[in-house]
Amino acid sequence: MKLSTQILLAFTLIIFLSVADSYTNYMLSKKVQRNSLFLARSEEIIRNSNKTHKTIIEMQSAFRGYLLTDDRTFLHSYYKGIKMVPLLIKEQQQRIGKAGKQWLILDSISVLHTDWLQYSEELVKARGAKSESYKNLFENSLKKHVGKKINDAIAGKFSRFDKIEYKKRRYHTDMLFGSIRYAHSFSLIFLTLTVIVGVLSTLFIMYVTNRRINSMVRLAENISKGNFTIMKDTRNDELTQLATSLNSMSSKLDKNIRELKNRNAELNKFAYVVSHDLKAPVRGIHNVLSWIQEDHDKELSPELRKYLKIIPQKTKRMEALINGLLEYARLNIKAAPEKINTNALVQEITDSIITRNISLEIDDLPDLYTERIKLEQVFANLISNAVKYTPQEGGKIKISCRKFSDFYEFSIRDNGIGIAPEYHQKIFEIFQTLREQNEQESTGVGLAIVKKIIDDQLEEITVKSELGKGSEFIFTWRNN
Repeated sequence: MKLSTQILLAFTLIIFLSVADSYTNYMLSKKVQRNSLFLARSEEIIRNSNKTHKTIIEMQSAFRGYLLTDDRTFLHSYYKGIKMVPLLIKEQQQRIGKAGKQWLILDSISVLHTDWLQYSEELVKARGAKSESYKNLFENSLKKHVGKKINDAIAGKFSRFDKIEYKKRRYHTDMLFGSIRYAHSFSLIFLTLTVIVGVLSTLFIMYVTNRRINSMVRLAENISKGNFTIMKDTRNDELTQLATSLNSMSSKLDKNIRELKNRNAELNKFAYVVSHDLKAPVRGIHNVLSWIQEDHDKELSPELRKYLKIIPQKTKRMEALINGLLEYARLNIKAAPEKINTNALVQEITDSIITRNISLEIDDLPDLYTERIKLEQVFANLISNAVKYTPQEGGKIKISCRKFSDFYEFSIRDNGIGIAPEYHQKIFEIFQTLREQNEQESTGVGLAIVKKIIDDQLEEITVKSELGKGSEFIFTWRNN
């Protein structure tokens, strides 16, 4: 599975959980809203029921007060209730709708109230007229508690009506609090799941990606160190192509390096054999010239003797070039590192190279753990170069060192003829020399050897020089 697909799936799952959370909260909020609206409407129904019942009770009280006192002021509440009760019952019917037990109860209350109104109106008319009918009604209706029975029935109906409404209120109240609890619970659950999925997905993708990237980094580091390994990658995603490219590069580099080493070995062997074999004819030419000079010295003209003197100089230069080539070919030979007293090494080199009166100054040099032959060749060629280019009289050479955090910086300075800035890089090329070609000691190999050793050691070398102001060669070297 591709890495982009994994990330897309993780985000899809997180989005799905977020949508599920939002949808659940939306549905629960609708339930909360419905239950809240029902409770608000139920509150109005209870209030209206109490108001209606209270109005009927006030009518009944006013009716009884009038019958007992014959005071018509009591009838104000009675007549007022006659107008209000039908309106309150109609309003209540609109709230509860035309279905269910409460509608039937309300309808029966309306019927009973109508019966009571007929009963009470007859008594009120008869009481006001003070006729014999009042006595009949008193005996037949009032004493028999007809009105009281109707009132009790109405009170019972209202009690039953309110009981049903309160039962509904309790149910919807429980539903309301349940919806709120569910909303909190589901929100917490979905939030927890979203966080867990997000964190786990991120950690998984980071773990897989970092592990593979670290493997690629290690592979690249191994390649940079010359260890051409291969990394195993069984996944099929965007990083697989990179891993395949690195493996392919490692394989090709391994193959090319091995071929290059074989060719370098063959080339070095060829250079060594050729250089070694070239020495024999050069010595033969030199010997033949010596024999001619010994055996036919008297027969040679002055001009011929002059030419014959040039030939040994050229043959010696040729032999020096061949020796330089041999040394250059041997540079690829590795030697085990060892602890070296650099002061003693430099002193030994200067004792063998400096054969004339030159002022030599050597600072306190550090002990190094490195390949002796490489460091010795660098110092030998640089000191030899300084000796060649210092004046015969008043020559000065100074060898010093500065220590840095992880390497040493050596300096070899002379007061010789100096080097023009445009030749500062050219002098490190093989067979390049600024001296006359007929001077046997100037082969142009020494500085090339130094440059090759410095490059192979991953060090740096620079030159500071101007014509007539001497030269300073500065190179770095690490203590291994």
